[in-house]
Amino acid sequence: MLSSADIAMVNLETAVTTRGTAAVKEFTFRAPAAAFIALASAGIDVATLANNHGLDYGPVGLTDTLAAAKAAGFPIVGIGLTAAEAYAPWRTEVNGQRIAVIGATQVIDSQFITSWTATDTQAGLASAKNVDRLVPAVTAARTDSDTVVVYLHWGTERVSCPNPQQKELASALQAAGADIIVGGHAHVLVGAGMLDNAFVDFGLGNYFFYATSGNRADSGAVKVQATGHRIDGYQFVPARISGGQARTLTGGAADAAVKAWGALRPCTGLTP
Repeated sequence: MLSSADIAMVNLETAVTTRGTAAVKEFTFRAPAAAFIALASAGIDVATLANNHGLDYGPVGLTDTLAAAKAAGFPIVGIGLTAAEAYAPWRTEVNGQRIAVIGATQVIDSQFITSWTATDTQAGLASAKNVDRLVPAVTAARTDSDTVVVYLHWGTERVSCPNPQQKELASALQAAGADIIVGGHAHVLVGAGMLDNAFVDFGLGNYFFYATSGNRADSGAVKVQATGHRIDGYQFVPARISGGQARTLTGGAADAAVKAWGALRPCTGLTP
């Protein structure tokens, strides 16, 4: 299903390194360089590392992550040696349509906000908390792109409605010219729909993850069709996590999951 898309994107919530020192926090994640080969083999075209685990293994882990992606020839966004790199879009062209993809995180543990945020002189993540940096990046991408995508790490863990900060940021990004605004962090599905002319998904939930029960195992992918600045349509492809993998639902189970996904929309302020 992923490989059939013109562009398939995921949030990769880990440092890609076998070195470094783990950050002092409850959960730290890391994966070997082969992770990027695995993503490419699954038909995934680009990943965002802008999340609250991208720097779990410090500056060494960040350097290794960038080096591993470069060695694999795998595009990543939302991370870089400087803010210019971290906020820079990945660009590609599909059927003559110029696509720009930007990644940023609205979620960084409070004790790491300064040390993890990319600046003009510091490597790190593209922080969506720095709206004055993110919005101009979207505005700039709009000037020479047909479709602008912003992938965000945002939301409140285990809450299936967007928080006020998400709604405010979505409006700012839509006004700046973003056409597709999607993301996750809540570990549960959150509603999606249209914000004026932009498609917004406030929470994609887990996909490959160790959840085994409850709504944290409710999963899926969102397919969005766009022609330039116009959203032609979108579709939720429901899945259920089993054995760590999202397994696509079919038949009555799929119909029920799609209906349940639609029922998440009322608290978002979005339209169908």
